[in-house]
Amino acid sequence: MSRIIWGHPEAGGNEKESADYFRKLFGDEGFKIVNEEHLEHAFYAEYGSGKPVIAVLGEYDALPGLSQKAEACKKPIEEGAPGHGCGQNLLGAAAAVGAIAVKRYLETEKISGTIRFYGCPEEELLSGKVKMIYYRMFDGCDFAVSWHPMSANMVYDSGYPASASVHFKFRGKSSHAAFAPELGRSALDAVELMNVGVNYLREHVTSKARIHYTTDSGGFAPNIVPPLAGSWYFVRAPYMADVKEILERIRKIAEGAALMTETEAEMKIDYGCCEMLENHAYGDLAYQNMKEAELPIFDGEETAFAERLLDTVAKADVERAQRLYDTEGRPMAWKLGGRSLYQANPLTASSDSGDVSHIMPMCAVSTACWPAGVAPHTWQATAAAGCSLGEKGALSAAQIIAGIAYDLYNESEKREYILKEFQERKDSYIPMYEI
Repeated sequence: MSRIIWGHPEAGGNEKESADYFRKLFGDEGFKIVNEEHLEHAFYAEYGSGKPVIAVLGEYDALPGLSQKAEACKKPIEEGAPGHGCGQNLLGAAAAVGAIAVKRYLETEKISGTIRFYGCPEEELLSGKVKMIYYRMFDGCDFAVSWHPMSANMVYDSGYPASASVHFKFRGKSSHAAFAPELGRSALDAVELMNVGVNYLREHVTSKARIHYTTDSGGFAPNIVPPLAGSWYFVRAPYMADVKEILERIRKIAEGAALMTETEAEMKIDYGCCEMLENHAYGDLAYQNMKEAELPIFDGEETAFAERLLDTVAKADVERAQRLYDTEGRPMAWKLGGRSLYQANPLTASSDSGDVSHIMPMCAVSTACWPAGVAPHTWQATAAAGCSLGEKGALSAAQIIAGIAYDLYNESEKREYILKEFQERKDSYIPMYEI
């Protein structure tokens, strides 16, 4: 599964082959396939009956521009094409294996319970699961299980900061930049002034916030005062309330830039996702299953490949990561990292899985799929995800997923603890936007 998806990378919104592949796989296994007419590449596959209903979250979208062979030097398969630099090929495959293992258990033991595999598109756009929630695809679920390839074997009690994607457009007035510049009103000047203002804002927001942007000048020649220009911002922060507060301040900066340049500003929120809601009882259950699983063991050839990948990474970054994950000088994490590591290594990347944690209890784990020192969204991660380094970590994740589901079906007391904590922590869930 992993190599088939890795060999056919599709960026968010275009995951047709990947989604169809998983639909056929689960249909052949005897699952009922449920599609959503508004979301072409989203579905869930269901087996069983009765409670609890457990959702295993699967993903399969790739990243633009990260095409890469499974080699230890930068070598695109196709220049500029997408690649699995975040290991979603591993993520989807392991989630599928875990869900099928649970299905066969339910089938053999004939116990009450339902398993669902969720085919979730557009995770890298941070929007797929938000849309799926909007269209009520998660209705009826009781618990969710999530995992992600990473460079350590860990359970995350919290993380996935809230995030929003916002586009700003400025409209000015074109003119000849040499003959009559006084008649023009530069939209590009407004974009640049806005970005300067946002850079000054960074000092005055929570230190855990992240603000990223890119720009678009509309492709005008230098001798034309640009009448149109825009910028695209991602804002991340620990909680959705922080994101909304920062966005309001950025909106004011955009309006100020428009005022200074006598242009017009427009702000459009594309999508947003919530932070992950903590559930320590569920984290404890996941941690126990991680201890019982067969964590990946890498042979000499795999270790040598990992070391060659690390030769392409700054030495200081490698040493810092190996200290953090306590690899004892090895390129790959080989033992279980305690949940306390979260404090030293906050999960600063966002995911639309965070929204799922607000509508039902969700746990999140990671397994070692690339060397400590390699970051996601890089060609090195793509290479590792396309070979046995990533696949061994994914197989461990499948075991963990199946073990968590087994416990949820068979231990009512643990289910009650997890649900009790969820009810105590949850607040009213308000999506970032309405579709």
